[in-house]
Amino acid sequence: MSSLVTLLQIPGLLLVFGAAVVPFLPHKLRQAYMLAIIALSAYWCWGIDVGTHLSTNLAGLDLTLVRAEAITRPFALVFHIAAALNVIYAMHEKSRLTATSGLAYAGAAIAALFAGDFITLFIYWELTAFTSVFLILVSGTPRSFAAAMRYLLMQVSSGVILLAGAVLLWHGGQGLSIQAMQANTLAGGLVLLAFGIKAAFPFLNGWLQDAYPEASVTGTVMLSAFTTKLAIYMLALCFAGTEILIYIGAVMTLFPVFFAVIENDLRRVLAFSLNNQLGFMVVGVGIGTELALNGTVAHAFAHIIYKALLFMSMGAVLYRTGTAKASELGGLWKKMPLTMIFCIIGAVSISSFPLFSGFVTKSLTIGSVAKDGYFVIWMILIFASAGVLEHSGIKIPYFAFFGHDRKFEVKEAPLNMLIAMGIAAGLCIVIGVAPHLLYGLLPYDVKYDVWEAGHVLGEMQLLIFAILAFVFLMVRGWYPPEIDSTVLNTDWFLRRALPRTVNALSRPFLAAWASAVAQSKTAILAVLHTGEETSRKSGLVSGVASTGAAAAIFLAIFALLLLLRFVA
Repeated sequence: MSSLVTLLQIPGLLLVFGAAVVPFLPHKLRQAYMLAIIALSAYWCWGIDVGTHLSTNLAGLDLTLVRAEAITRPFALVFHIAAALNVIYAMHEKSRLTATSGLAYAGAAIAALFAGDFITLFIYWELTAFTSVFLILVSGTPRSFAAAMRYLLMQVSSGVILLAGAVLLWHGGQGLSIQAMQANTLAGGLVLLAFGIKAAFPFLNGWLQDAYPEASVTGTVMLSAFTTKLAIYMLALCFAGTEILIYIGAVMTLFPVFFAVIENDLRRVLAFSLNNQLGFMVVGVGIGTELALNGTVAHAFAHIIYKALLFMSMGAVLYRTGTAKASELGGLWKKMPLTMIFCIIGAVSISSFPLFSGFVTKSLTIGSVAKDGYFVIWMILIFASAGVLEHSGIKIPYFAFFGHDRKFEVKEAPLNMLIAMGIAAGLCIVIGVAPHLLYGLLPYDVKYDVWEAGHVLGEMQLLIFAILAFVFLMVRGWYPPEIDSTVLNTDWFLRRALPRTVNALSRPFLAAWASAVAQSKTAILAVLHTGEETSRKSGLVSGVASTGAAAAIFLAIFALLLLLRFVA
């Protein structure tokens, strides 16, 4: 009993263990129960101050089960907010599997925030993978099954690589404590790679665009909140100031813009956009100054909320119409006006319009880049910001709610969905109008005047230019049309280039093998023919030979035939 009480003192485990009860509760009681334990967990986490609070020794290893850093509280708070929004958004859904796995997933992610050593982190790192994969499998389609298996493979691989890095750190005498480290060592490189897989670094991001759109309507919203932001949190703890992350993050902000513009599935557009927004956070970690890290934390906080809002709005559209493809949508503003309004609030938030959350958080990162003199990176982030407006700020609401009127006869989203979207939209506005409420949670006391006139004017000019560019392309007919296709992005190298290269390189060897098999077959048949002729001349096949000799000949021929069958 005392051991259970000790375990429940670990933040997040209340949700993990509490999820075991969920399948056995009636539907309405289940919703109230989940909201209650999320609130209790949030209250418990809010009272945890910076420092180590629970540690143990297991088989000679010193494990830190509960440790809070300066950036832990804002991440823990927004994870709980996301968990509560997920429960409200999914209240109409009867699936016990979604409710159970979603609650356990949130709990595992929260517990990971407070892990103070790599062994403890590894346990929760893998637990987030095993609990979240059911959110994809619950869709029950062949595509979702394939995406879930790839998702699980990548997530589990990330954990194994993380464990390998931890073992090397321990073997090198650095201990298992989660701490700042160098990326240019083998151990540090492995840990960075493990974090990079979950953060969807370039060429490691295919699982994200594959899995998130294939999850259930509610599962996609849940997935968008935790895994990648947990990786950002760990990058900030271990690799703040690692310069290579500046360039990795810049690539992450830039390339998804092009793929999102031509993607047809609007949930995949949002998955590309998620990758783009992660890039801003990674750049902030790479800069590593107090202002930049404040920007990373603030942007992660706001992003979880407005990205959830956008996924919720597209989920509501999918729930009512049965599709999330731009080529099949349009005209829904008449039938789903509230969903449309909430979607637009999410769109202007992610696009960094003044008075909305994205403006007051992204500005910190971009400002830190400019302050530290990374002019090229600053230009890339500015271009990427304009691109975000194109694909998430305009394309998502335009093609879903305006554009071609498909004459849908559908109802507005269910009430619980509207409540969840309304809360998220309200938070986007509150953070945008009163940023000091969020800034007060940030780890460092750094002053930044987000309302400086030149900054506001420059942002508005950028946004207006991007809007005019979209209008111009649409009027001229140059904007990429809605085509029912799937964009492979960097997965092209794995799904197309790599198989073709392997086939090209292996073709000569396969031809040589086929030739060798053919020659062996000819030789074996020749031996059999010679044996048959010899037997006829000696009278063995004509019945003169004894029964034992005939059996031996039969077995020999049978063995040769089996060998021939195997070789051929």
